[in-house]
Amino acid sequence: MTVYLKNATFIDWETLEFKEGHMAVCTIQGNRPEFISKVPDPKDLDSQDTIVDCHNKLVTKSFVCGHHHIYSTLARGMPAPVKNPENFVEVLKYVWWNLDKNLDLEMIRASALAAALYCAKNGVTFVIDHHASPFAVRGSLNLIKESFDAVGISHLLCYEISDRDGETSRDEGLQETETYLQDNKQGLVGLHASFTVSEETLGKAVKLAKEYNSGIHIHVAEDRADQTDCERKYNKRVIQRLADAGALDLPKTILGHCIHLNDQEAELLKNSPAWVVENVESNLNNNVGLADYGRYGNNIMLGTDGMHNDMLRSAKSAFIVGQTTEGIDFIGAYQRFRAAHRYLSDNGFQGDDNNNLVILEYDSPTEITKNNFLGHFLFGLESAHITDVISNGKLIVKNKSLQTLPEEETLSFAREMGKRLWEKL
Repeated sequence: MTVYLKNATFIDWETLEFKEGHMAVCTIQGNRPEFISKVPDPKDLDSQDTIVDCHNKLVTKSFVCGHHHIYSTLARGMPAPVKNPENFVEVLKYVWWNLDKNLDLEMIRASALAAALYCAKNGVTFVIDHHASPFAVRGSLNLIKESFDAVGISHLLCYEISDRDGETSRDEGLQETETYLQDNKQGLVGLHASFTVSEETLGKAVKLAKEYNSGIHIHVAEDRADQTDCERKYNKRVIQRLADAGALDLPKTILGHCIHLNDQEAELLKNSPAWVVENVESNLNNNVGLADYGRYGNNIMLGTDGMHNDMLRSAKSAFIVGQTTEGIDFIGAYQRFRAAHRYLSDNGFQGDDNNNLVILEYDSPTEITKNNFLGHFLFGLESAHITDVISNGKLIVKNKSLQTLPEEETLSFAREMGKRLWEKL
């Protein structure tokens, strides 16, 4: 299968070099798109080949979401909580923990299909997800995998193991994780946050991650309550606790948020191979504070924390906020936006090769070149400009329409499951 891009303006995502011409993109893993002298005549194409006219369009590598919560997809417009939350822990208790406790497998399927659809249309072809459904644990990861595969999106999944719903739910989370790692190989060991994870659970999770050459994916100091709890129970702060348990030794480990860290914790992070994922909009929405991520080294990537599926939007937010919190510049924001590619490549994860591309019809009123691309990236380019998306060499979005699944049927199923979930809430 080959996708031919006719009259493309290709922007190399690493060098920002512009090159014009015709391109051929194939499904063979590891193959880079190649420039060709001539696009084949339509009558000479194989049945699965296709031509996309890219005249006056930009072509570049597609995007990665470094931290998602697909289980929150059906939350849009849901009923208000029974109590108005007065702090972050109450936001979890009355909103998100109430939602995840009421999920069943069909709701999870609907959430995954709809989230994958939205990701695809926003140019996101790889998602690192953090899932929770404490009373529908078994089979949940495979179900999400199958849903993302059906849409054509690559993924790195984990289940959010926690002690907050009792030992049975905790053990099911550990078993679901091990089963998934055994069967599918590519995954992480998820934990909710330090304040909901006992020493026994943390130890078991790190042991599991080491046994399967994986890493830990956990929320860290998103709110001060996480640090307060850790100091009270263990007489240490969260990053030190994770370091003592061996979680920071694993280069696949992802630490979400990392807002309320002191200088010692920042130094521990900087000297470890672990990664931090920044979710600025979620932090602002939850009123938990902002961080100077520059203190933590270079292993910083961007996520959405389940608020949406638009990584261009996340990049703009990180830049706007980062000017105040850490003095971030244009190139720093772009590098952070693209850092997830390095995380995936350095750790040998599959699904983010250079045959993942996004095509944008960008009607700029001014010239766009290598020298000013970053200004357009931060102040011009929007997901609304995306017309076509290629994932692992396959055209999954064509003329803004998903090609792999019927959109209306997929969203209709999500709406049906959303209503059923809201009734339970």
